[in-house]
Amino acid sequence: MQENGPTIVGDRNSDPALMEHLCARKITQPGNDFPEYRTEDPPRTVLNKLELMGYRVVAMSGIGQTCIWTLHKP
Repeated sequence: MQENGPTIVGDRNSDPALMEHLCARKITQPGNDFPEYRTEDPPRTVLNKLELMGYRVVAMSGIGQTCIWTLHKP
């Protein structure tokens, strides 16, 4: 089974340099009044990139088909 993107990786307050490193684009979904950053990479690839930058997963939660990871960079 192949993992699929896109993966939402940030909001309007996200670090632009980090979003660029994750190859994320800023978009606003129809009907929303806020932007989000989205990458075509699957979550596993995003988490691997962040780990290489020193981030660590500290929590994970999910409901339905949505998963949320909380990361920390010491």
